[in-house]
Amino acid sequence: MSEPLAERMRPRSLNDYVGQKHLVGEGAVLRKMIDSGRISSFILWGPPGVGKTTLAQIIAQKLDTPFYTLSAVSSGVKDVREVIDKAKNGRFFSSASPILFIDEIHRFSKSQQDSLLGAVERGIVTLIGATTENPSFEVIRPLLSRCQLYVLKPLDKDDLLNLVHRAMTEDVELSKRKITLTESGALLRYSGGDARKLLNILELVVESSGDNVEVEINDAIVESRLQSNPLAYDKDGEMHYDIISAFIKSIRGSDPDAALYWLARMIEGGEDPQFIARRLVISAAEDIGLANPNALLIANAAFDAVMKIGWPEGRIPLAEATVYLATSQKSNSAYLGVDAALAKVRQSGNLPVPLHLRNAPTKLMAELGYHDGYKYPHDYPGHFTEQQYLPDDLKNDRFWKGQHSPAEEKLNNWMNQCWEDRFK
Repeated sequence: MSEPLAERMRPRSLNDYVGQKHLVGEGAVLRKMIDSGRISSFILWGPPGVGKTTLAQIIAQKLDTPFYTLSAVSSGVKDVREVIDKAKNGRFFSSASPILFIDEIHRFSKSQQDSLLGAVERGIVTLIGATTENPSFEVIRPLLSRCQLYVLKPLDKDDLLNLVHRAMTEDVELSKRKITLTESGALLRYSGGDARKLLNILELVVESSGDNVEVEINDAIVESRLQSNPLAYDKDGEMHYDIISAFIKSIRGSDPDAALYWLARMIEGGEDPQFIARRLVISAAEDIGLANPNALLIANAAFDAVMKIGWPEGRIPLAEATVYLATSQKSNSAYLGVDAALAKVRQSGNLPVPLHLRNAPTKLMAELGYHDGYKYPHDYPGHFTEQQYLPDDLKNDRFWKGQHSPAEEKLNNWMNQCWEDRFK
């Protein structure tokens, strides 16, 4: 049985390598290192199917140095130490350090990553790690500090189409067929910038045509062969955080269309509805705040509704809350105010409560002046009278500063009426 198309089309040199021109194009940083024959340890971070493993293999071949591979899924600390010992014993003084390639390095435990530190630091091995997850979250800081980080981008439309045409004309199997690509939209959409997935889809479509020498590829045929669109979404990974970030920022930026799109991405990707609902509650308090206090009520109601009814109907109250929050006036005055107060507390420590604000449940406390001079606001016109509520050292400090949404202007006007110059 022949190898899969994706494996048959794996580039053997940088000239055949598709994409990542910012790293391996003429004059690019990684290309210069490879051409010089000396590379330092680095980590390749990018989505699946963009050429991380391929690039590592090309580098090893180009440098003509021993190349060891470990998979974080199946290798333990013992395997790491064995490879390091092999590298140490098999190296000559003048030769380049053997390359240790670790696929999915983000799956390595802390102890596994710790076992690499000494070898990388002393140059016993040159580490090339590949990860689909943000290294700052998944790779320990000491190891990350000893490695360069290179970000690989999803392949663009031109890169993917170039790969398709190369496969159709150069592959030992596909070149025997007369393949016509009349539409590429579905092919590109289903692949999601993943070269491996693209070639797998191409192979599936061609093979499903039976023994026909002539094969036409169009959107309808691709869709009929695949049936569904498996969206790229990892609930525990980088995309999870990227999409929820885009969702919240779209609400904050008052764009209901974008907010609904990112909501749909999460729903279709299988995100936990409670996670979405919790973030809506946070957004209502943080971003809408006093500009529209009803936003928090709506977000809480959506959370309760989702808990009661689940999927698929839960999408409706989530969408309702999303649109309501996105189209609401915005204010972060309460959010900024509490953070300013927290900063002051951390700076000033435990300042004493003014005596007149303290209760006096005992005779001794009353004799010490507790509660003395307190003015009960409801005894005064407008249920307000001016008095000091902050500690003495902070009596002139301000934390809440009203913003200029219509709802908050009313609060500002009332505070100005009560306190006059203090709130101007």
